[in-house]
Amino acid sequence: MRHRTIVAIASILFATSAVKAQTYPVTQGKTYKFEKVAEGVYYASGGFGSNNVVIVNEQDVLLVDDGTTPAAARAFLADIKAITNKPVRTVVNTHFHYDHTDGNSVFGPEVQIVAHEYVRNAIATFDVLNREPFITSQKTAVPARIDALTKQIAAERDPQKKAAFQKDLAAAQTTLNQLKEIKPTPPNVTYSSKMVLHKGSREIQLLFLGRGHTGGDTVVFLPRERIVCTGDLMESRLAYMGDAFFDEWVTTLGALKNLDFGLVLPGHGVPFSDKGLITAFQSYLSDITTKIAGLRAQGMTADQAASRVDLTSYAKDFPQITGPGADPRGVRRIYAWMDERGKK
Repeated sequence: MRHRTIVAIASILFATSAVKAQTYPVTQGKTYKFEKVAEGVYYASGGFGSNNVVIVNEQDVLLVDDGTTPAAARAFLADIKAITNKPVRTVVNTHFHYDHTDGNSVFGPEVQIVAHEYVRNAIATFDVLNREPFITSQKTAVPARIDALTKQIAAERDPQKKAAFQKDLAAAQTTLNQLKEIKPTPPNVTYSSKMVLHKGSREIQLLFLGRGHTGGDTVVFLPRERIVCTGDLMESRLAYMGDAFFDEWVTTLGALKNLDFGLVLPGHGVPFSDKGLITAFQSYLSDITTKIAGLRAQGMTADQAASRVDLTSYAKDFPQITGPGADPRGVRRIYAWMDERGKK
């Protein structure tokens, strides 16, 4: 077996007091790295799309999210064999976004794909491959990268640099082909507020704590292990906000903090244990909506407000903030959200 087990740093070091590096045993697959955070519980990163969670139970395996493409999901399943030969029988989609659900189509009828009822409706009716975040992140970004690399290769005279660009181009073209294979596949089991699964002696709670990152975010809670898998409801970094419900998100994060957990496994970023990071993100959400409302009142468009809003005071908790500005997709959503509530 080409897979090898090593001990590695479990997270990227961020210049922040909220997210601290932790060390876990790691099994390295061909694509994915599996950090063993508890007995039978692995945090999977390194693939194409979301960071996922593998929960190995007495008889079978439950996955939390499955990646951006069918190819990514197949790579994920192949690498899981490095840690267990037990069959995958359950997949939980934390929300409907492409990078967490577009691997759904590779699973057969023997696998239950479980999510909040909102997720099934979203994938079935939202035309998810022709809306954000898929359009910006994949549909336009990948062809644009292919075009840019093709021009760089044509202009480059240094053989080593040209070879590096050609390698990147091949990877981008592979990604484009993989995107064409996507067939949005809704979950085949849904719930509305809470579902409890008993996998042998392990209890797995699926919880809808309220709207936030989307209208149907699932938190996967392991009460015995005191671990919570949050998808993009709470990352160790700033999350995409293009489908957010901002005031409700703050309240939902409060409900999350009330759970008895000692470790958060987010859909992106790194594992963390400090609830203070959740509090910091609540403050960020409240602050960005207040500041955007002020800029809107000055007559600015959403994109103008996105370029002007200053949230640099949160850089100590979210180091990707390097200056004024915010994701325009999130700010456009704030404008729409304000319109929905009749706010001026």
